Amino acid sequence: MRILLVEDDLRSSAVMSSTLRRRGYQVEQASTAAAALVAAPCDLVLLDLSLPDGDGFDVCRTLRGRNPALGIIAVARCERDGITGLRMGADDYVGKPYAMAELHARIEALLRRTVRQAPLPGHVIDVGGLRIDLLARTVHVDTRPVSLTRKEFDILASLARRPGLALTRERIMLDVWQTTWSGRHTLAVHVATLRAKLGRPELIETVRGLGYRLPAE
Repeated sequence: MRILLVEDDLRSSAVMSSTLRRRGYQVEQASTAAAALVAAPCDLVLLDLSLPDGDGFDVCRTLRGRNPALGIIAVARCERDGITGLRMGADDYVGKPYAMAELHARIEALLRRTVRQAPLPGHVIDVGGLRIDLLARTVHVDTRPVSLTRKEFDILASLARRPGLALTRERIMLDVWQTTWSGRHTLAVHVATLRAKLGRPELIETVRGLGYRLPAE
């Protein structure tokens, strides 16, 4: 998951970035409104509403106008600013100073909502010799039925909904466990077992340094 951190206090920004990276997020930092508006696409923005070169409310409104599905958490110095941020398009807000535990909880809650609201393909997916029925929760490989545990099925479904796209480990964990703080070894073990059951390990590719991918063909 990619987070854009918009914070003009460089010391606070460094601490927050370090903490978020330890949680498994990719973080891009921006210290001004101008930098925030030209930053690379991301999944979620942590937006300080008090910026040195512009109005954080305008940044919030502009980002929301560009991408209605973007997660935005405003960082406000008072309740009134937080409420205004919500009216400008933020999904949530935290007040300064805040506890990192609270911020992490709000990030995960917002990302869970994003997952639930994401458009899904038809309930039957055919890709690479796999046939996955999302409603019946059944899997066939070249017409052979495969029995999977709930978590194994959810991992496969997460990948199958986006064939050809490399998903980060954090994205998959959020889909399956509704948190990014489940150990990476847990996911790796489930993927290894899933590959063995499918009988075709090449169906789930490891993307080094990122996560996994289900080939589109």
